[in-house]
Amino acid sequence: MKKPKLVGVLVLVGCLVTYLMVVKHHYTTLKPDTHRLPPYRPPALMNHSFRYGIMFDAGSTGTRVHIFKFQMGHDEAPKLVQETFRAIKPGLSAYADDPDQCKSGIVELLEVAKGSVPQSVWSSTPVVLKATAGLRLLPGEKAQHLMDQVRSLFLVSPFLSREDSVSIMDGTDEGISAWITVNFLTGGLHSANSNTVGVLDLGGGSTQITFSPQDEKTIQVSPVDYIRSFQMFNSTHTVYTHSYLGLGLMSARLAVLGGVHVPSPEGSTELISPCLAPGYSGSWEHADVVYTVKGQKEGQSAYEACRSRVQKVLHGEVLKVPEAAAGEFYAFSFYYDRAVDLGVIDEKEGGSIKVDDYISAAKRVCGRLSVTPPQSPFFCLDLVYISVLLQDLGFPGNKQFKLVRTIDQVETSWALGATFHYIDSLKS
Repeated sequence: MKKPKLVGVLVLVGCLVTYLMVVKHHYTTLKPDTHRLPPYRPPALMNHSFRYGIMFDAGSTGTRVHIFKFQMGHDEAPKLVQETFRAIKPGLSAYADDPDQCKSGIVELLEVAKGSVPQSVWSSTPVVLKATAGLRLLPGEKAQHLMDQVRSLFLVSPFLSREDSVSIMDGTDEGISAWITVNFLTGGLHSANSNTVGVLDLGGGSTQITFSPQDEKTIQVSPVDYIRSFQMFNSTHTVYTHSYLGLGLMSARLAVLGGVHVPSPEGSTELISPCLAPGYSGSWEHADVVYTVKGQKEGQSAYEACRSRVQKVLHGEVLKVPEAAAGEFYAFSFYYDRAVDLGVIDEKEGGSIKVDDYISAAKRVCGRLSVTPPQSPFFCLDLVYISVLLQDLGFPGNKQFKLVRTIDQVETSWALGATFHYIDSLKS
């Protein structure tokens, strides 16, 4: 009887073992499903998030808003995905005597920002206004009243606003920010071994030059405040940079016409200049003052007389930089606009121009003042001023500049560089 019992036990154990092996096989085949890989995400979106920045550029001739969309990486420079741009005229400085009137334009541009930034991130998107030479040239109290009006609008907007969200920009910071913008867009900041380019900007109230010096002598002989070092995208950059306040094209016009020290109590004055066509008479408004401007009687060649006047205005005002002649430079603002007026470059596509091109054009335009009406009464003056300014900065006649308004459809202004800096400051 014991033998059949033993056989029964063995059969039972065998069935149990068989059952366990089947169960093990079943769960083994299911195991990969319990550790599935995460769903596929496009490489461009992995470990990245999007961020927005709103920068108001309050210049001397107009106010512009730039709305930037960035793709942020953890250990790399941001990638610019999109820019929205809108501009209005006149500049904030035009409302110096009635600052409340500036509000409607700012509100208009804030509405553009609302339409460009997703509502879900409005509260974390910084809105910043930086004013340039137009407000730097105003009396402090008038400039402050304008800033207060803008600040009040920013505080009730849905965007992120801080005490430093509205300010008057230092001219040197303006030059550095423009340099950052251009070199970011051209790839000069993407690696330590990349070559950078210089930047020339001719605004209405000031003009800037910024480049990265390669000659140690430039650093040694330059004024201390012309050399600046800063951190950007985990690298240290050293630049030569200076902003000449009062030497922007509109301010220079006034100086060349002789109106800097003679405003009348009535807010209007008469200016006579060899840079204008003989017999010409018209009005010109600058910094809230209306001037009557007239051409001088015929005598010395208009070009020579105008150049002599410009040289006197610039004498001792600009520092010549020998090294700048060898570097690659991009030029903007009124350098670009006057080249378009000459037909040297396409208005949308840009192009290149030499210092000699400005000089030749100045001689041609000034030489025709008494023959044909100029397209602008100030065209001769502007071209002479630009050509003399570039030579005083150290650029020879054969020096060629690249003229662009956009790079990869992004405005080549200081706004992008300043936005990078501001967003970086929020981290700390």
